[in-house]
Amino acid sequence: MSDAIKITILDKEYIVACPEGEEPALNASARHLSNKMKEIRATGKVVGMDRIAVMAGLNIAHEAIELGIGGSDLARSAGTRLQKLNHRIDETLAKYRQSELN
Repeated sequence: MSDAIKITILDKEYIVACPEGEEPALNASARHLSNKMKEIRATGKVVGMDRIAVMAGLNIAHEAIELGIGGSDLARSAGTRLQKLNHRIDETLAKYRQSELN
């Protein structure tokens, strides 16, 4: 069963569905994404939430792929989980952006 939990990314709160027992991983992923987005925003080179989110997603995906290259099943599992959580976060951001347009 999935529960809805509140996460904060770049000072904005989002309600997302999360399977029971996965809350700590989702919270850690949200913190990681938020930190990456803050780093990118701080450079001043990327403007706009959408672009910052895309760049952060690319950086996180790159990290996950590099972890998976090491041949470790644990690294691959962590990379897969991060990619799934990143996908969920991307979906939530897209829904949020859509609701702002309406």
